[in-house]
Amino acid sequence: MGNEEAPFHGAKLLLMESRRLLTCLRDDFAHIPFPAHWDLPGGGREGAERPVDCALRELFEEFGLRLAPERLSARVFRSHQRPDIQRPDMVSWLFAGRLVPAEIEAIRFGDEGQEWRMMSVAEFLTHPRAVPHVQDWIMAALR
Repeated sequence: MGNEEAPFHGAKLLLMESRRLLTCLRDDFAHIPFPAHWDLPGGGREGAERPVDCALRELFEEFGLRLAPERLSARVFRSHQRPDIQRPDMVSWLFAGRLVPAEIEAIRFGDEGQEWRMMSVAEFLTHPRAVPHVQDWIMAALR
């Protein structure tokens, strides 16, 4: 899938059904990046886990879904630089895949975030409260 040994911050998942994507509204806490913004499933790396393992762990924690790694394709992006982590060598992973209606019906939202929804790609890409660098990643991935 790529250089899984390169240092990385975390992984996100672009999971689509038709022209809709799985999104979550981040918690509204001042201590987190992009509070109360729409985002994709995913999060930070724990320990020495591989990028795909990070993405799939986060998907299960946040939505109660399990997907086989073979269903995902990967892209690597330059990580968004946070003030507390200045590592220009770090990357972030975006895994793309498809959901079927039965999987969407099986979602069990976890305790991170305020809500989830299947949002149209167009709405996410123009939403004023979507995470800006994630919007850029999606546009690049869908080209």
